Amino acid sequence: MTRNERHIVRGEDGWQVRKPGATRASATAATQAEATKIAKRILGNNGGGEAVIHRPDGRIRDSDTVAPGHDPFPPKG
Repeated sequence: MTRNERHIVRGEDGWQVRKPGATRASATAATQAEATKIAKRILGNNGGGEAVIHRPDGRIRDSDTVAPGHDPFPPKG
């Protein structure tokens, strides 16, 4: 099973949300913070995963695990 992840990378027209192996960006935003928010929403809707945030030079700056957004069995309390 492969990991569900989205990478937030600098593109020609702003910050892009990219799925590994995809030919196109899932979304584009003006700021890195906005792209990170979009990536986390996408991951939450797709069962959770890892948001990998890159620096403008392409190096990984940080990563954040996102829990499933539509958990059919949420914890009680």
